[in-house]
Amino acid sequence: MSEASASATRITPGNALRPEDIAVSEAVPSAAVAQYALGLGDDALVLAQRLGWWISRAPELEEDVALGNIALDLLGHARSFLTYAGRAWGKTEDDLAYFRGEDEFRSVHLVEQPNGDFARTIARQLVVSYYQFELYKHLTGSADPTIAAIAAKAVKEVDYHRDHSRQWVLRLALGADESRRRMVEGLLLTWPYVGELFQHDALLDELKGIAVQPSGLRAAFDAELEGLFAEAELKIPAVPAAVGGGRQGHHSEYLGYILAEMQVLAREHPGATW
Repeated sequence: MSEASASATRITPGNALRPEDIAVSEAVPSAAVAQYALGLGDDALVLAQRLGWWISRAPELEEDVALGNIALDLLGHARSFLTYAGRAWGKTEDDLAYFRGEDEFRSVHLVEQPNGDFARTIARQLVVSYYQFELYKHLTGSADPTIAAIAAKAVKEVDYHRDHSRQWVLRLALGADESRRRMVEGLLLTWPYVGELFQHDALLDELKGIAVQPSGLRAAFDAELEGLFAEAELKIPAVPAAVGGGRQGHHSEYLGYILAEMQVLAREHPGATW
């Protein structure tokens, strides 16, 4: 098993907080904390759904396993954040995942974007994993113990996701002319959606010490990627920013199709178990 695939553990390590623990705990978030957790959970959930598509379609068998396990890690993060958010409103993680409409989701546009070819998926994963690593690293110090505990588990897994995407960027950018062309194109298609990740969020001004203002993460993100891009002989794309608005429920045309696929079984057979 490669290091990348081994990184995406399906077993909760040590005494890490599980969604099942959160569901029965006495911790109930305020409405503002719940809204924050909802956005983080939606990012992870939508991207997990996107990455799951690659299972049986990746360029090599090990990559089927690696991307599938990264998707499972993200699904685990989503379950924890959505379970915690749901406690504020008397809802379960399934209620929030399967029985909300498109305008009720709070995911950013980047995680909704099409997979494209493999290089485009890697470009998206590179940005998300470096952003999430900085985010969760800071959230381990959150004054909200549940948020801090979720982040403490997630940051270890995202660190592996980060290394996985980094290795692929180097391999594609420094490989054949065609792989480099696709990597460059993947970055060009991805970069318009980077800015939304780091937009100032007025909601978070109420949550100092609990949440992390995304704009404060941009400098570290840029510094990390500048080093990688220099090694890969790539340039950070200079492209106009997309409109964004995912945190306010304004989504790209792609989210509706993702939700239709993800929610159809639960909506057709409410309460079904297997």
